[in-house]
Amino acid sequence: MHSLSEFSLKEYCLSDKIQYSPDKLAVATHLIYTQGMLANAYFFGHPIWAKKDFQRETHNHFWKSRWQKVIPSWDDKVVVDIGCGLGHVLATMGGNPAIMIGVDISLEALKNAQKLGYTPLLADAQDLPLKSGFADIVTLNATLHHCDNIERTLSEAARLVKPGGLLITDLDPQKTAWELKGLGLLLNQVRRRVPMYWLMRFSRYRSRTEINMRLATELHNANPGDGLTPQLYNQVLAPLGFQVRLYPHNHNVGDDVLIGHLGQIPWHYQLTQWLSGIQPNQKASAQSIMCVAQAAFSVQAQ
Repeated sequence: MHSLSEFSLKEYCLSDKIQYSPDKLAVATHLIYTQGMLANAYFFGHPIWAKKDFQRETHNHFWKSRWQKVIPSWDDKVVVDIGCGLGHVLATMGGNPAIMIGVDISLEALKNAQKLGYTPLLADAQDLPLKSGFADIVTLNATLHHCDNIERTLSEAARLVKPGGLLITDLDPQKTAWELKGLGLLLNQVRRRVPMYWLMRFSRYRSRTEINMRLATELHNANPGDGLTPQLYNQVLAPLGFQVRLYPHNHNVGDDVLIGHLGQIPWHYQLTQWLSGIQPNQKASAQSIMCVAQAAFSVQAQ
């Protein structure tokens, strides 16, 4: 990782929209927390809960192989990781970006990410104090569904991408996979509320408080039919000049997703989908959508 003497965060920030804390961490001015932001800041800054999530997700070989296929190397690139948390993306991908700007609304998470090589920025993903068109790569991994306004977050991320640069998102729930109803909805509710089923779905969690706080962070994954759609990606990104490629998938698939493989949805999700009239193991019933969007090249570069 290059030193900050070579690449200063200040050159990428709007000067009137950031200030610095006593420990030199960049903070967006006029940062106002919503209830959802507070839930995310609390959970992902928790000294125990957040680290368990980080340890579970870091070095996931399915996720890593997907991302390495679309980002063979980001060495010497300017990268912005929105919703960086404790630093999962860089910890898993490695490499030597020129600068890896980590944006989050959890101060404690950013302090951990900084230790891994991130340049931290405490800011709202929906109102970034950053200049437009400077980043080679912008990433949002399991971030959009934690934000109040998905469309605004996605458009803000796109604003940062330079001509020819990449915007990559992954691991946000696909709306059509979660349009549960009838017996499927009932089973899902039981799984969330009955302790025996909590152990099945949330075996990594240790207390009811921890489970409830984790659920409180998922602003667009709590209700039936909530989540992202291919149409949303295209409606937001295509008018901005992006070439949008979408890859629906279940979470246990690697770079084969780029040639149309979905992976296999776990049996208990298959059951809730089947009871809701949703056909499992189809594109529309895949758990998530990976988006790889490339910004248009400038006229001068063509």
